[in-house]
Amino acid sequence: MSQDHDMDKTIKETSILEEYNINWTQKLGAGISGPVRVCMKKSSQERFALKILLDRPKARNEVRLHMMCATHPNIVQIIEVYANSVQFPHESSPRARLLIVMEMMEGGELFHRISQHRHFTEKQASQVTKQIALALQHCHSLNIAHRDLKPENLLFKDNSLDAPVKLCDFGFAKVDQGDLMTPQFTPYYVAPQSCDLWSLGVIIYVMLCGYPPFYSKHHSRTIPKDMRKKIMTGSFEFPEEEWSQISEMAKDIVRKLLKVKPEERLTIEGVLDHPWLNSTEALDNILPSAQLMMDKAMVAGIQQAHAEQLANMRIQDLKVSLKPLHSVNNPILRKRKLLGTKPKDGVYIHDPENGSNDSNVALEKLRDVIAQCILPQAGKGENEDEKLNEVMQEAWKYNRECKLLRDTLQSFSWNGRGFTDKVDRLKLAEIVKQVIEEQTNSHDSQ
Repeated sequence: MSQDHDMDKTIKETSILEEYNINWTQKLGAGISGPVRVCMKKSSQERFALKILLDRPKARNEVRLHMMCATHPNIVQIIEVYANSVQFPHESSPRARLLIVMEMMEGGELFHRISQHRHFTEKQASQVTKQIALALQHCHSLNIAHRDLKPENLLFKDNSLDAPVKLCDFGFAKVDQGDLMTPQFTPYYVAPQSCDLWSLGVIIYVMLCGYPPFYSKHHSRTIPKDMRKKIMTGSFEFPEEEWSQISEMAKDIVRKLLKVKPEERLTIEGVLDHPWLNSTEALDNILPSAQLMMDKAMVAGIQQAHAEQLANMRIQDLKVSLKPLHSVNNPILRKRKLLGTKPKDGVYIHDPENGSNDSNVALEKLRDVIAQCILPQAGKGENEDEKLNEVMQEAWKYNRECKLLRDTLQSFSWNGRGFTDKVDRLKLAEIVKQVIEEQTNSHDSQ
């Protein structure tokens, strides 16, 4: 709690416009929570990146985790944070927002940078990997999993040849308490950091050859079945045409990171100790990736598939965990215990007399939305969109007090009965997952 309080003290409540001019028209890119804009400090004329989030607990948590990690040279720095009311053109009234001033990264995203290199070598790929790994090691040493390690979130400081690469966007970062799942109900505990290591393996593979390891010939809005199957079974190859000149060391690190079972993957320390990152060999072979990455449509396809798989990993992280009886704060069960009566099984019983039952139903309805987003099912004479509208209506009925859900539905063009626009189901599932986490945390703290 003290960390939260300390961070709140560092957030300025004076108007950002006293110290900065904001360019509302120039956008640097769009994170999960909205576009990043350009701002200029009045006193020095220095340019900075400005990220704007709705001021709610999740956003404050993102800022807190980013601040904790931002002391590392391979993580984008936060300069200062303002809590101001801001009204955008399409809004009827101002809303409380966090305005995060960050260092400007002029050198662009990882794959764009590689595409501009006519002679991107294996040694350069190894050096970039080392910097990404050092950033991750710093996060993991603080028990923070980034969980959104993708090429768009890896930025170069400037356009110089030796510009450092830095990790940004902590919108999905999570503190790994090590107790997210109790041993009574899970065969083993898998750290959320393993998602970062899988992602690093994919990024290394693409940097080396220019296409993803679980390649699919079918590009579509969702991961095709053949590609999903390859990811699930860890089926990938090193095709001779692109990989014949690439070292065995590079292939070895990729193999050890793209293990299907998370607990078998290299740790971040294992990555930093790997010979490929510490080789004295020249490794001056020119990689085919730069040429292939000049095809913007192909790069967009790679990024989409990678982002979708990360989303799936994060959604799978949402498990229905049943608390052991002795730790459940339930008045009905406490009463039964005093009277000497025991429930028939060893898990939490939902008792209609207990008010908390409503909150359990509310969470269950939200989980139904996630299930419908990931594995769409429809009854006879009903299409998938109708079914999604139906489960969303049920979830809304039980969760009307939740501001995050209300804001989410508004942004997804929900009219109270259905979605009026096409829905990005994975994005909706992710945000509903955040709603569940927020609701669960608020119940636990009561």
